[in-house]
Amino acid sequence: MSGFGVTQLQVMWNRLLAVVEEQGQTLIRTAFSPIVRECGDISAGIFDLKGRMLAQAVTGTPGHINTMAEAVKILRARFPLQEMKPGDIYMTNDPWIGSGHLNDFLLLMPVFREARVVGFISCTSHLVDLGGLGMGPEGSDIYDEGLLIPPCHLVEGGEVNALLLDIIKANSREPIANEGDIYALIACSEVGARRLVEMMDEFGLDDLKPLGDHIINTSRRGTREAIAEVPEGIYQYTLRVDGYEREISLCAEMTVTPGGISVDFAGTSDCSSKGINVPLNYATAYTVFALRCIIGPDIPNNAGSLEPFTVSGPRGCILNALPPAPVAMRHTLGQLTPDLVYGCLRQALPDRVPAEGASCMYDLPLRNTPETARDGGEIFAIELTHNGGTGARPTKDGLSATAFPSGVWGSQVEITEAVAPVLIKRRELLRDSGGAGRWRGGLGQRIELCSSGNQPFLVFLSLERIKYPAFGADGGRPGAAGRVRIDAGPDLSGKGEFRMAPGQTMIVETPGGGGLGDPKARAPERVHRDLEEGLISADAAEQVYGFTKEGRET
Repeated sequence: MSGFGVTQLQVMWNRLLAVVEEQGQTLIRTAFSPIVRECGDISAGIFDLKGRMLAQAVTGTPGHINTMAEAVKILRARFPLQEMKPGDIYMTNDPWIGSGHLNDFLLLMPVFREARVVGFISCTSHLVDLGGLGMGPEGSDIYDEGLLIPPCHLVEGGEVNALLLDIIKANSREPIANEGDIYALIACSEVGARRLVEMMDEFGLDDLKPLGDHIINTSRRGTREAIAEVPEGIYQYTLRVDGYEREISLCAEMTVTPGGISVDFAGTSDCSSKGINVPLNYATAYTVFALRCIIGPDIPNNAGSLEPFTVSGPRGCILNALPPAPVAMRHTLGQLTPDLVYGCLRQALPDRVPAEGASCMYDLPLRNTPETARDGGEIFAIELTHNGGTGARPTKDGLSATAFPSGVWGSQVEITEAVAPVLIKRRELLRDSGGAGRWRGGLGQRIELCSSGNQPFLVFLSLERIKYPAFGADGGRPGAAGRVRIDAGPDLSGKGEFRMAPGQTMIVETPGGGGLGDPKARAPERVHRDLEEGLISADAAEQVYGFTKEGRET
């Protein structure tokens, strides 16, 4: 192995990236739940014997990928190497080990070559229902939210733990989907392990350490060089968000040194009594992802490129929730941490950071009412994901109805209607929702849904950016706030459990991204194009951008 040159090591590195991408595609193509096979709510990765992440699939979310990078180290320490057997697969859904709530299952599989462990395969995906109160913010603690599985054998020596599988199915409203998703995770692990061994055989690699050292050292060095371009200093920012029973302050202090960047959440509000609390592992995942989008974005994501970033927060604050806090909807606030740290980073790199965006997913968990089972109706649970607009970028408009930072694509209308008694009546971009600016914020969208028959259903909402929309930057206007209502009724708070009776329609409007720069500096041809495409109204063109059909005259 020591005889390989840099070019050969790079070829092998690229091969690892191909392997993890095949892992990810295997998981997506074999999964049962729409949020996995249609929305890509997954992660997949290869790890060395120390539990260091060497490669991750491009398909996936930062919340799954970056938490997986640390979770493998925990599981690696929990199960002795000498006790591992070929065909073993370990699993947990512990929110403080995995990706922050019970619905995400994390698997770890030791990879054997010539009767010894040479590395690990890991993957994560979202299971649609684990019992309890399910996906929604109404739980008072983690025990309300469903079935918690500590680190254990899912497969031992090639034999699936049938009792564990039965327990998971018995505690779910979607037992068949859960079973299918678990087997999809197993298939993902087995494909990754097989391909890794094939790759090692092809190149004559006895172990992954030298290749791993090359990957990690190269990535760490490149990341530190990118950090060196950021002015040293301490930068602070506070983001006000809607919260549940009260408004919440998210606070960050970012310290930049030549060797790395640290972020501390000191000053952040305490935990909520509802399930919007965020374990620190999940808050860290999105914080570091946001920084890496600006600092060294072309450097592959692995243990080396993650190492220079550290995140901390006071124990018990809402971004460092401790067990047994309810955390089912941890993404409600966790996915706002990129805007929080961008508020700091914008002070250091004003020409490279976008304006605030919608950021939080507009997640719509739906399920049958309690009386449905008694009356012989359809029992179901499904989680729809929708997104608002991203903030305007330093040289481009924001992206409309786009998943940032989550990476979870929007739920498909046809798939939703095929698996649940739900009808999507309308889904369209929301005109004028993007904040005006030289560069316009991305647009939100309008979704209308109702029962497709005579069966009522429940909707569980935990939506942000209703009181506090995304701010613009450098003179840009804020994006439109989110809204939710039933029929022509008053706007709802965006939090809580709502019953949808047959004939009623829920109308959800996702937030728009903030604009960047003075709107009057926007190029006339861009305003004209926005008008033609129906992205802005004639009133906005004239009153905000100073544009008329005759040109910029007002």
